[in-house]
Amino acid sequence: MVTVDQDRCCASGQCVLVAPEVFDQREEDGIVVLLVAEPESGLLPRVREAATLCPAAAIVLEEVAS
Repeated sequence: MVTVDQDRCCASGQCVLVAPEVFDQREEDGIVVLLVAEPESGLLPRVREAATLCPAAAIVLEEVAS
């Protein structure tokens, strides 16, 4: 499951560049918008990368062991 903290977001847009299927930005201020809270497994590497690249640490990926 992916969560975002819009209060921490600094609108750098790195998440949208890495995983546009999962993240977007509000037009008025560039703050992150989560499109998919539970992305398919094929997108998880890019979601991890987006979380790593986020300068505000506003993205959290909680992976559940199966």
